[in-house]
Amino acid sequence: MHAFVWDQRYETGIDTVDTPLRQLVDSVNQLGQLRESAEDPAGAARPTRLPDLLQDAHRHFTEVAEQNRNLAARLEETQNQLMQSEKMAAIGQLAAGVAHEINNPVGFVNSNLGTLKLYTGHLLDVITAYETGDPALIASARQQADLAFLRDDLPTLIHESQEGLGRVTRIVQDLKDFSHVDEAEQQEADLNAGIESTLNVVWNEIKYKAEVIRELGDIPAVRCVPAQINQVFMNLLVNAAQAIEKRGRIILRSGQDNGFVWCEVEDNGKGMSAEVQQRIFEPFFTTKPVGKGTGLGLSLSHDIIVKKHGGRLEVRSTPGAGSCFRLSLPVDAGS
Repeated sequence: MHAFVWDQRYETGIDTVDTPLRQLVDSVNQLGQLRESAEDPAGAARPTRLPDLLQDAHRHFTEVAEQNRNLAARLEETQNQLMQSEKMAAIGQLAAGVAHEINNPVGFVNSNLGTLKLYTGHLLDVITAYETGDPALIASARQQADLAFLRDDLPTLIHESQEGLGRVTRIVQDLKDFSHVDEAEQQEADLNAGIESTLNVVWNEIKYKAEVIRELGDIPAVRCVPAQINQVFMNLLVNAAQAIEKRGRIILRSGQDNGFVWCEVEDNGKGMSAEVQQRIFEPFFTTKPVGKGTGLGLSLSHDIIVKKHGGRLEVRSTPGAGSCFRLSLPVDAGS
């Protein structure tokens, strides 16, 4: 068995920029030495290499600039891959809850269909009896069918089934709205709607932990990548639920101020110390037990809001009292 060793220089591309950078430094040093030599009367008669050195320095500078652009592109690609991986991991974590939310209505719809099948059989028996014209057979079929009961129960079964299927439809739509699989580009989006659809997706993670209080204001649409913003909402909502040890409260707020639209997720959980707050957006930093968190959720959320949308992601927290995360996006975010 061969041990795998991560070659940082290879994976990060450090080697590709290190060589031309060293060559550029060497060229600059040689130019400095040439200047000193030119200023020295004893070296005035020496042949000058200035054109060659300048040409070398320019070539090395161009190589460094090109490698720097390549590294920037590679960094952006890696960040996008991390973002997608974190999103898929989070969706995987929530899959069981979403399946439960779907299975409940599907279960009673299936049960209702079984009952409706039985009722339909009784009604068909009554129709068949009427077709015979036999009064005794008709009376027997009507009694067995209990038409008065069917008249009351059938509409209820149908209504419950419609509600259940409507619930499944909403969950599927919320999943689509959350992921925006067909919409990877910037567009005008309603952040309140994003909060609601994301809340429905993560509801199974929250409903046993906290009461959700909505204080959503009247806000304008912002230009953003909705799937990315919803990923931030998901991270904040799940973190809020996980911070609550017993039955607690999560408050969702939104509003606008000075050209910015803001959304808050506040919990009354265990809160964070000042030291933790200073590091909360660092990659791979987590206070959760091993296996309970990657330490990437808030870091990627910060990158999404700050770097990709020109906004702000802020936190205020008091140990033992809870935390409040606020994201702010310019109304023309991403433009």
